[in-house]
Amino acid sequence: QVHLVESGGGLVQAGGSLRLSCAASGRLFARSAVGWFRQAPGKEREWVASIRWSGGDTYLANSVKGRFAISRANANNTVYLQMNSLEPEDTATYYCAADLASDPRTLRNWRTYTSWGQGTQVTVTP
Repeated sequence: QVHLVESGGGLVQAGGSLRLSCAASGRLFARSAVGWFRQAPGKEREWVASIRWSGGDTYLANSVKGRFAISRANANNTVYLQMNSLEPEDTATYYCAADLASDPRTLRNWRTYTSWGQGTQVTVTP
């Protein structure tokens, strides 16, 4: 089991930037992947990005490509989501999640992730 804690959310104007952090305690194995999801009120949970722990392959949703980047720091078991050019439509609670036996074909499916953080709120004003 992996325990995840997100941080870095906040209030920002459109066009601004935020960097979210996801600190993991517990062992992330080579087959693990960490993903970021978001959920706005009244909307379904949406996949944003994922990174495979071994190799560092990254995957981004089309809606955030060119604006967001996901990265990891193996030394401190932390995954980052750098968010640039934020838009009001990015407003949501952002969650990080870990899939300890990830399959690249299912990275976008939140149901395959077994450990979740508590979420951090991101609010983008016009």
